[in-house]
Amino acid sequence: MVPGLAGRSAPRLVATDLDGTLLDADGVVSSRTRAVLDALDERGVPVVFTTGRPVRWMVDLWEAVGGHGLAICSNGGVVYDVARREVRDFSAVPREVGLELAERVRAAVPGTSFAVEHTGGWASETGFPRHPDDLRSEQGTWESIYTDDVVKVLAVHRDHEPEEFWRRVEDAVGDLATTTWSSTFALVEISAAGVTKATTLATVATELGVGAEDVVAFGDMPNDLPMLEWAGTAYAMANAHPSVREAADLVAPGNDEDGVAAVLADLFDLPR
Repeated sequence: MVPGLAGRSAPRLVATDLDGTLLDADGVVSSRTRAVLDALDERGVPVVFTTGRPVRWMVDLWEAVGGHGLAICSNGGVVYDVARREVRDFSAVPREVGLELAERVRAAVPGTSFAVEHTGGWASETGFPRHPDDLRSEQGTWESIYTDDVVKVLAVHRDHEPEEFWRRVEDAVGDLATTTWSSTFALVEISAAGVTKATTLATVATELGVGAEDVVAFGDMPNDLPMLEWAGTAYAMANAHPSVREAADLVAPGNDEDGVAAVLADLFDLPR
């Protein structure tokens, strides 16, 4: 049995981050983890993916979400209806906010470049590093690429240490928007003010008739902290960032050890 589970009743909703948490080092759902997710789906227990990933990076993972068919993407910026393959709800970073926060950050950290994730894709300033899957995405000036459906702003710097950059951007943005970080390089993720994985998960849980006390959540990076603080039971992965391990109630085995599956198998008394 995973330490810390004695006497705990089974939760009514499972919320889990993906990279570094549910997924293994190759970025896939292992056969063991998939078996546990299938078992929970058969029992009618919703498992909600809560990820910083944009919708376009989720295509190969939708099948693992289960029959309830909901996922939270872009750090809470998007609620995605998996069955319908469409965005159900989104929280936009208003254009005037996006333009102002970029001005603030450039003044505080010269050399910062920006990109946006919107409900239909991705766009960046010229020079912003692009993922191989996004080489055909739009590039242009900040004003030209900023649309009305931006759900996340990305700020990157090539010459700063990750946590130093995160703190400087956070200070510059202030309460204009919500900043967080989940990368191993100097990349900051910015959502609309007050929007986190936790706020969107709370809305989804309420719709499902589930209170925070009946939610178990798993995460590994600072962008998971609001969700872990909100959930009734919070697990940091053994491989998690130190701030996450410190904030969580309990520690699960690492993602390469199928840590989420191990905890859930014990919580729900599933066959191994």
